[in-house]
Amino acid sequence: MTSFDPFLPTLHKWFELLMRRTMHNALRFSKDRGLSMSQIGAMFQIHHGSGGVSEIGDELGVTSAAASQMLERLVQQGFIVRSEDPQDRRFKKIVLTGEGHKLLDEVIQTRQSWLNDLADLMTPEEKEQVTGALNILIEKLNQLEINPESPS
Repeated sequence: MTSFDPFLPTLHKWFELLMRRTMHNALRFSKDRGLSMSQIGAMFQIHHGSGGVSEIGDELGVTSAAASQMLERLVQQGFIVRSEDPQDRRFKKIVLTGEGHKLLDEVIQTRQSWLNDLADLMTPEEKEQVTGALNILIEKLNQLEINPESPS
């Protein structure tokens, strides 16, 4: 018989609250800007070097045609530029514009703005304690990245 470990329910609750707060801010931002979360997701993929339309579609779980239409709207809004690849004219290079980079910076700031409020509620001792615990979690998550076959 295994004993109850309070760590997992606590970790689950923290993750739930973290995601709810983060996603709430991201959704509000996208709505205020007239963008879908898929469009913002595509822009993040482009920022991180995702190549073409079909790759973006695959990552977002949509068809290449749907991804192409979504990217065309981002072109029209001035957030991305599509151009022919000089090495392979069948392939379109997709890059963020200055406005696209600015928008992603705003998304990140909005998504994480509540963290400052959270930190302001904590005493220096609590911050030190949480910093130690988070560093342990970061280290363990990095180990999962190195050994992705580890049991989940």
